[in-house]
Amino acid sequence: MSESRGSIHCNLIEEQDEGDCRGPDVPYTVFKDSVKRGKGLCQEPFKLVSGCLAGICLVLLIVLLVTNTHTGKGSSAQQSEAEMQKSCPNVTALTIDLQMQMKAKGELEKEVSVLKGRIARLEAASAPAPVPTKSPCAEDWKFFNGSCYFISGSRRSWDDSEEYCQNNGGHLAIILTPEEQTFIWDLLPRGHWNAYWFGISDEKVEEDWHWVDGTKLVGGFWEEGEPNNHFNEDCGYMIKTDVLTRVAIKSWYDAPCHMYLPWICEKLASS
Repeated sequence: MSESRGSIHCNLIEEQDEGDCRGPDVPYTVFKDSVKRGKGLCQEPFKLVSGCLAGICLVLLIVLLVTNTHTGKGSSAQQSEAEMQKSCPNVTALTIDLQMQMKAKGELEKEVSVLKGRIARLEAASAPAPVPTKSPCAEDWKFFNGSCYFISGSRRSWDDSEEYCQNNGGHLAIILTPEEQTFIWDLLPRGHWNAYWFGISDEKVEEDWHWVDGTKLVGGFWEEGEPNNHFNEDCGYMIKTDVLTRVAIKSWYDAPCHMYLPWICEKLASS
């Protein structure tokens, strides 16, 4: 009976394990069976951990994809903003540079203007002097408005002075306009009482003044209070003194015709 039980037990063990049957040792059978069950239990946690790790990796992959997507969009926006911020200083720098260029241009234009002026002056200085045109008047005679005028350096009476002028193709000066009077007066030198005969007299009729060509005087450039015929003064003369307040258009006086004074001749300019 005991052997039969042992055989049955051995057969049961063989079905479970293809090892040697060592007899009806229950403890061994229990231990071995426990080991097999332990192996099954140990394999289950590894499978669970592997599955968890795979899930975590999948989640991490999705998170990374989403993060990269947002990061890419953010990078583009940040890049655009950075470019805008960078372009603003560029515009400011260009504006400042343009202003500096305009200022430099203005300074250069001023320098060019100054240089042009200097060049013009140098050209004028180096240009040959114009060839003087031949005067229509003889030597020592001055030209004005179609006539030639001579200022004597010697003295004669009024009649002798007229004779000298006639001998030189003219007559004592006939003065009709303020411009002519001023021109002649400017030719005279200043002095204490520099007096010069010109071509007017009232020898024929007192206070009826005529020019040497026979025309009657109209107006004139008399000093105030002149003519006064103080000492039988029948001939006209003009003065130019050291008094600077005297003017050309108030410089005529009358005097005795026999006095010796310098004179002023006039004749037509040669054509």
